[in-house]
Amino acid sequence: MRTTSPLPLPGWRVLALSGLLLISACGGGGGGGSSSSSSSSSSSSSSGAGAGASSSSGGSGTGGSSVVVDGHTAIQQAALSQRAGVLAKALGRSQRLLVGLGTVDIAPIQAQGLLPDIYDQYLVGVGPSSWPSWNSPSGAYVKLVAQRADQIGAVPMFTLYQMATRGDGVLTGLADTNYMTDYWNNARLLFQQLASYGKPALVNLEPDFWGYAQRVNADPTQMLAYVNINPDCASLPNTVAGMAACLVQSARQMAPQAYVGFPPSLFEDLRPTEVAYMKKLGADQADFVVMQTLDRDAGCFEARSLAGECTRAGKNWYWDESNTTSPNFNEHFALANGYFQGLGRPLLWWQTPLGVPAASPSTNSPWRDNRVRYFMTHTAQLVANGGVGVVFSPGQSAQTTIQTDGGQFQSHAKAYWASPTTLP
Repeated sequence: MRTTSPLPLPGWRVLALSGLLLISACGGGGGGGSSSSSSSSSSSSSSGAGAGASSSSGGSGTGGSSVVVDGHTAIQQAALSQRAGVLAKALGRSQRLLVGLGTVDIAPIQAQGLLPDIYDQYLVGVGPSSWPSWNSPSGAYVKLVAQRADQIGAVPMFTLYQMATRGDGVLTGLADTNYMTDYWNNARLLFQQLASYGKPALVNLEPDFWGYAQRVNADPTQMLAYVNINPDCASLPNTVAGMAACLVQSARQMAPQAYVGFPPSLFEDLRPTEVAYMKKLGADQADFVVMQTLDRDAGCFEARSLAGECTRAGKNWYWDESNTTSPNFNEHFALANGYFQGLGRPLLWWQTPLGVPAASPSTNSPWRDNRVRYFMTHTAQLVANGGVGVVFSPGQSAQTTIQTDGGQFQSHAKAYWASPTTLP
C-alpha cells in the first residue's frame, strides 16, 4: 500500500540528475510484517533485441521445417518450469536469475562497478504534470531511461503508476472520460516510445491499483472503466478487465519487444481470492507477475518513522532468516509460489528493500533489513518458486540505497554474478 501523493505534492522526490529527470516514488504493496504468508556473467547486453525469443518446432508433415514464434508465444508454449528461462532469453539476457536496480541514477551504479540486468524507473501521473511533460519532446523520458539502461548494459523497466494521480486508492478517474483519455494517451505514448527504442523492455502495470479495484468490486468484468475511448481498444469493454486487456493488447501491437506484467497487491484481506481476480483481469496472459516483499526497510516501520513515511499499522516487519518463527522467508516464498502456479507466469520481484541486517531495530536511516542478504544468498530458492529475477530499490526517498548501505548490495551482487543461479 502506498502513502504518497500525486506529483508535485509532498511524498514525491523529483531529482534532476545528469540531465535525466528521476522520480523516486513510494513502493509497492504487500508482504507486510504480519503476513503468513551456472551460466555466463551479467555483462550480457540488452541489445539482443529479442533474438533469443524465438523457438522452433517441426513443421507438419514436412520433415522438420521450423516455425519461429515471438517471445510472448514462446513463454506461453513453454512448460511452466521453463518460462522464466524463456523470458530471460527473450530479454537478451543469459539464462540465469536476473538481478536489477531501480529509482537510482546510473552514476552510483557505475561508480560501484555494477552491471545490473534490469534498470527500473517510474512513470507517474495523468494530466499537465505527468511523466510525458518531464522532458522535451513529450515522452522523451522513456528514451532517456532506455539510453541510461543501455549505458550500464541493462534492460530498461518502467513502472507505470498513473492510476494514483488523484490519490492512493482514489478510483474516481475510471469513470471520468477526460481523465481516462489522458490516461490512454500517456499509455499509448509509452508503447510508441518503446517501439522506437526497438529493444526488449519490461513494463510493470499499475502497482496497487488492481488491489484497490478488487476491494470495490470483486468482478473486474463488472466494474466501470472507460476503455474504448482509446481508438486502439475500441472493441474492448468499458470495464477494469477491459482496461487490463487494453494495456496488454497495446503492448503487443505497438511495442512487441515490450514484456508486460501485472503486480498482485498482496493486500492481506485479498490474498484468498487475489489469484482468481488476477485471472479475470487476464494477468495470466501477460509475460510475468510482479512480486513484492515490502516497500520500505523493516527498520523504518519499526521506528514508525514519519520522515520515512513508515507509519502503517502492523508489527514483526523483520523476517526470520532461520525460517523457524513467523514471519519468515519460507512463508513468503510459499505465498509467491501460489501466484506462480495460479497465474502460470514467472515472477519478477520488484522494489525489494536495500536495508542492512542488524541485531536490533534502527532509529534512523540507513534502516535495518535482511532481504538483500537473504535473497542474494538464497537465489536457488527464488528460482525454485518461479523467479526470473529480483529488482532492488528504495520505495521512498528516506530508505536505504546503494549509496548508504555500506557496500552491502555491491558485495552480494558481485558474489552472485561470479557464480549465478541457472534458470531451468
